[in-house]
Amino acid sequence: MLYLAEVQKQKGGLLSGSSKTELKLLACQRTDQNWSTVSEEVIAAEEASKLNDGALVLVELTPNRQVQRIQEAGRPLVNILQNFSRQLEKYKLKEDEIDQWKESLTFQAQELNRREMDMEVRLEQLHEMEDEFQRLEAQKQEVDTSREQIEQLQAEVERNRQELEGAWEHLRGEQRRLEERLQEGNVLDATQSQAMSELLDRLSSRIAPTETVREHLRVAVELIEKQQATLNPHWQNLEQQKTLVHQKQEEADKLAQTYSDRQNSFKQAQDSLQQQTAQLKVNTTSLIAKEEHIRFVREQLQSQDTLYQQINFLAASSGNAVPSQKLDVQALENMPLDELQKIVQDLIDKLGIDSSFVHDQEQELTYKQQTIEELQQKINQASGQDLVNLQLELSDERDLYQMLNQTLVGQRRNLLARQKLIQQHQNVLLRRQGQPVPTTEEDNSVDFSPILQQIETQRQKQSQELQQLEREIEQMRSAIELDQGMIDNQAHDLQEKEKELKTIESDLLSLKTATAECWGRINLYQEALQPIQDCVDELRQKLQGIGESLAQIQETGDYQLQTITEIRQTINSFISQPELLAS
Repeated sequence: MLYLAEVQKQKGGLLSGSSKTELKLLACQRTDQNWSTVSEEVIAAEEASKLNDGALVLVELTPNRQVQRIQEAGRPLVNILQNFSRQLEKYKLKEDEIDQWKESLTFQAQELNRREMDMEVRLEQLHEMEDEFQRLEAQKQEVDTSREQIEQLQAEVERNRQELEGAWEHLRGEQRRLEERLQEGNVLDATQSQAMSELLDRLSSRIAPTETVREHLRVAVELIEKQQATLNPHWQNLEQQKTLVHQKQEEADKLAQTYSDRQNSFKQAQDSLQQQTAQLKVNTTSLIAKEEHIRFVREQLQSQDTLYQQINFLAASSGNAVPSQKLDVQALENMPLDELQKIVQDLIDKLGIDSSFVHDQEQELTYKQQTIEELQQKINQASGQDLVNLQLELSDERDLYQMLNQTLVGQRRNLLARQKLIQQHQNVLLRRQGQPVPTTEEDNSVDFSPILQQIETQRQKQSQELQQLEREIEQMRSAIELDQGMIDNQAHDLQEKEKELKTIESDLLSLKTATAECWGRINLYQEALQPIQDCVDELRQKLQGIGESLAQIQETGDYQLQTITEIRQTINSFISQPELLAS
């Protein structure tokens, strides 16, 4: 199991030169992304003696709490923090997306509530219109009843007029006969005079009285005016509805113009976004080419590092590159033999531990190299965002490889120095034990410093070139990230504009639908009112005609009464002259 631990060193004695190294466990890895704190357990770990006190390391422990593998925790912690940052960014994006969905759902709920309220208002208006139509229908029935009464009254007036004309025609006939007899010299006798008087009385009694007709006419006119008073509020309401629908029509026209302007703006923003997206693709292609070039430079630099390490290892093996440590031979000569043997054994044990640690580090370096090669194969087959992520991971692995490799160079050099130190101690020990001391050949050493210097110079040039390329790539990545951020913002703004455009379109459609419905109600209202108004106007005209006819009938009746009076006076004058009657 993998733990995060802190190196703790306890200094040993002055003569022994050794120290005790321990690891204090801080956290334990549960899963790839899950770490939890552990009790501050301390375990012995001589494998970490080369590390500084207080350094953080990652250590793998076996089930029986033995150290299986140890490595510095700096770079892995950076990777963990980077992964944690990426996860935070992903979570933030998800939260933003959830907030957008919430806003969209809230807007949709508000829109549904608004439409539901509109439907309720329209339903209430329909109920009111149904009530209005029922009232109008009742008024129409009342108008029809009034029309029937007026027609009956008109028929009665017409009948009285015809009877009156018949009586007048009979009276004119009698008057003509009277005039003829007078011209002939014949005068009326008493019987005839009596008959004429009775005829005049009957004619006088046949003149139709107009008071009753006038009363019915007045009631009919009042009923018509009442019907008109009932219709006037409906006509006013109709005019108000027309005014409102004209306002809605103007509002719909303005909203249509706004929709057209927003649509043009949306099209321009969409074209601009497409251009910036195309430019981003060009910059991304250029970045990929730069990364391919830097990959080639890194491979060359890695090859030179490998060559430098191999030559440096040869130089170290030949003893030419390993500085010899100063040894106090006199102190070793005066030291007790048992203590000297113990020091030599401790040095040999420590060398074994260091050799095992260096061997583990070299295996780790081999694993890193394999990981880099696998990532490189994946990069050759990847594209898009996966390519960018793999390139970032490859860069991190190469940095870890470079750091581990540089650490191993110094560790190998220290390992050779320890071997020489042990050899010197063993020589002193063998000499004190009376055994022959093996001689070392130093004449065959080769000076590798010019080659190493030349390789180092070339490495520095390529490192500078690599740094320059890395700066350029970093700048290009920053520019691409900036462009991507601007594109994302513009895409978000474009989505907001599209939502706003859809909202305006929906409002415009609702407004047009409401305007059309209002026009339909107005037309239906007017179609219901107009026949009733026409009927009332027609009845009013007929009543006016009846009133005029009554006035004429009244005038004719008065004239007839005056004529009858004159005829009666003439007849009475004839009757008052008996000589005329006798002759």
